[in-house]
Amino acid sequence: MARQRIAVVDLGTNSTRLLVAEVRDGQLQQLERRTKVTRLGEGVDAEGRLSDAAIGRVVAVAEEYRRLIDEHGADRIVAVATSAMRDAKNGPEFAALLRGRFGIGARTIPGEEEARLSFLGATAGRSDDETLVIDIGGGSTEYVIGAPGQDPEFHASTRMGSVRHTERYLHYDPPTDGQLAELRASAREIVEAEVPAELRGEVECGIAVAGTATSLAAIDQELEPYDPDRVHGYELGAETCERVLLELAALPVEERRELTGLHPDRAPTIVAGVAVLIESMAAFGLDRLEVSEADILHGAALDAAGDSGGRIAGDSGGGTAGEAG
Repeated sequence: MARQRIAVVDLGTNSTRLLVAEVRDGQLQQLERRTKVTRLGEGVDAEGRLSDAAIGRVVAVAEEYRRLIDEHGADRIVAVATSAMRDAKNGPEFAALLRGRFGIGARTIPGEEEARLSFLGATAGRSDDETLVIDIGGGSTEYVIGAPGQDPEFHASTRMGSVRHTERYLHYDPPTDGQLAELRASAREIVEAEVPAELRGEVECGIAVAGTATSLAAIDQELEPYDPDRVHGYELGAETCERVLLELAALPVEERRELTGLHPDRAPTIVAGVAVLIESMAAFGLDRLEVSEADILHGAALDAAGDSGGRIAGDSGGGTAGEAG
């Protein structure tokens, strides 16, 4: 199969991300990766709409990403939009704006597709047994179970995420013990309701992707600056997660922003994200998880290149990136 240069834009609830990679025969070479915390989903849970301020933040980042895509001469642009765009009444209007202004045709994908692509990216090249992939986003959390190299056997996409649960439960800065306990009880209840007990009992290993997990790995190693090579493959134990959660929850947001290993823009939502991760591990009976830098971005790139059955997650049009605009 010919080598293809794929650009993937992920319009997440909390962050807007870019991956440009060359893909051939199931192998991916990363050329560019960027993440900007844009908080697209801010207020969506309460208002049901994307705010003008959030749209403005993403538009500014999309302009920067389009320039990088053109510089790399991508053969194809894939853009996926997840929880915030699914839930917002004006999501289609915003998608039309991105297509018209930047030639980025973002497709709002259902939870099932989000789960499949995250699993594909996180497990590519692995040969583990029954594996759980946990993808904690800003507005949703995906639980995907299956064998690497195959389509997942089970997935659940829940209305639970670091932004959504911060807005629902953590009303003080720093949060009270009662608020944190209520959030954790909600997270545990959601996992146990959405994933049958017999499936949770069959999982032998777990992989955590996305910003909560990678931030935890960076905090635990006190990484400054962030080093993806040290984050990818890092093991997080349950005791470590509990210790870091207590440290984070005791600090007001402005002090959290100064914590080594944590990107300042993640400070407002990291407590909820870590609490969701801990309760997820407990529900599956896992005392440790492996952190992966490979996630839905990588899965979408492999998918677009035809290295997973040829199902395209979202395509802004044929030709080069320059032609797409």
